[in-house]
Amino acid sequence: MTHRPQRPSHRPHTGLAAIALATALLGTIGLGALAPDRAWAQAAPATPATSATAATSQRETEAEAALRAVKASQIAGPTDIALRDQATLKLPAGYLWVPEPAASQLMRAMGNHPDERLLGLVFPQSDEQGWMAVARYEPSGHIPEDDAEHWDVDGLYKGLKEGTEAANEDRRQKGFPELDIGGWVEKPTYDAATHRLVWSLSVRHKGATADAPTSINYNTYALGREGYVTLNLITDLKDIAQDKRHAQALLSALSFGEGKRYADFNASTDKVAEYGLAALVGGLAAKKIGLFALAAGFLAKFAKVIAVAAFGGWAVFKRFFKRDKPQGPQEPQA
Repeated sequence: MTHRPQRPSHRPHTGLAAIALATALLGTIGLGALAPDRAWAQAAPATPATSATAATSQRETEAEAALRAVKASQIAGPTDIALRDQATLKLPAGYLWVPEPAASQLMRAMGNHPDERLLGLVFPQSDEQGWMAVARYEPSGHIPEDDAEHWDVDGLYKGLKEGTEAANEDRRQKGFPELDIGGWVEKPTYDAATHRLVWSLSVRHKGATADAPTSINYNTYALGREGYVTLNLITDLKDIAQDKRHAQALLSALSFGEGKRYADFNASTDKVAEYGLAALVGGLAAKKIGLFALAAGFLAKFAKVIAVAAFGGWAVFKRFFKRDKPQGPQEPQA
């Protein structure tokens, strides 16, 4: 039986570190003393001072509104999160779920373009961690898994490189720095027993120095009868060894419902996807890499702002989240 998700009876933790990192993409709220990231300022197209000021003010307003939406809607584990009519995520203790529409609001504020496939976001409850995970459902139809027996890793990597270059054209038009992908952080692996796919590449700004922060998309997929759920964890390369365990924990906590499992596939009635597993790593994923690469880029894009915030700016974010603090326990909501 699926339990109704409830908000905690006390003031929920905010996942402050991770959410503040996301907010840094648009300029820090209330942190006027922090220096802007010069690399980003140089990469953005030149605009009149008044237009730049207005754009910055608008981004900060959008970011603050997004954070308020996150704060108001977040759900703390342990609880069961229904993922449409397909699956259930048994959100463990120590994690926060941000449902729609707040999830899309935050993603848009970060420069992404979420669509109806977005399910929600996951943040750590601890203020000492700085990662986020993006959950989506793709109604692709049943994904054939036979090509996992002979991965063309080099070909998959080439497809991702080409997809990133295509996405860079859109980034240039919107004034965002271009991205480049590095080598495999984890080569594609598929578990046929559980129908789980995992792969990861590093992402950084094109032309970045060797010591520049490198962002990671740690991609996990759970295949079902009619499509698949993705849980893509975004963090920094230096933290991936410890943070990927969270992606693995979330993936293990996800299960499709009866009749929706991969094994429930009926070849005589069910739709079969037009692509196989390799497309989830290569061509198809490459076409959509803009969504997650944009999110992955926030760590590198505002590295300087984040570094300053880490050494003294969190107090401002704490004050932001303490505003409008309820005086008593919150009533559980559906």
